Amino acid sequence: MVALTDVEYRALERLEERERRLRRGVTLQRENDRVGEVFVLRSGRMMSSVLLDDGSRQILRIHSSGDLLAVSNLIYDDAPETITALSDCTVAPFERAAFSALLVEHPRLAALILVYNQIERVALTDRLAALGRTSAKARVAAVLIEMRNRARMLDKSVGDSFALGLTQEEVGDATGLTAVHVNRMLRQLEEERLIAREAGRVRFLDERALARSANFIDRYAGLELGWLPASRG
Repeated sequence: MVALTDVEYRALERLEERERRLRRGVTLQRENDRVGEVFVLRSGRMMSSVLLDDGSRQILRIHSSGDLLAVSNLIYDDAPETITALSDCTVAPFERAAFSALLVEHPRLAALILVYNQIERVALTDRLAALGRTSAKARVAAVLIEMRNRARMLDKSVGDSFALGLTQEEVGDATGLTAVHVNRMLRQLEEERLIAREAGRVRFLDERALARSANFIDRYAGLELGWLPASRG
């Protein structure tokens, strides 16, 4: 997206000096915990979620390596979301004061973090609109495309086949569907020759038709970043 300078890379590395390892299923923070740290996801996959009044869980976002986690902890003392490891993970925690220093010393990095959070906000808006306005098939298809795109961002060699890395229950919690309904929609996508599944992997057979079915918009495309301030290093 934007090439960073060596000085900017070193500034980000200082944020990641500490490491914390978590096993799959371990909770990094719970909704309403007292918090003060923000995290960089160094490796693995995590999810942000909230617990609804009826006891069900709504997954808000699936996070991959390189993502910032719990950015809302910069402005709240009580966590507004639960963050849980979907695989074995490594996170780098840092304090609010370290982020404050980064804003002062590296305004372009601060601006890029703003860009990242706006992309996440718009993607969450898309998810919210989908829950209320699109079919179950479209919601499941959108999750599949998003997971493949995130995998490709981390590994350019990822093609039409990828490891989904989510259970059907987790896909359901992200789409507002039951695991049974998710299974039915996956089978429908297979019957329509849009995807194939084998040994935990998904392969896109007709990506254009799948994207049309999902009403999918790639929020990492078409960014306007000409306004970013110049690097100080």
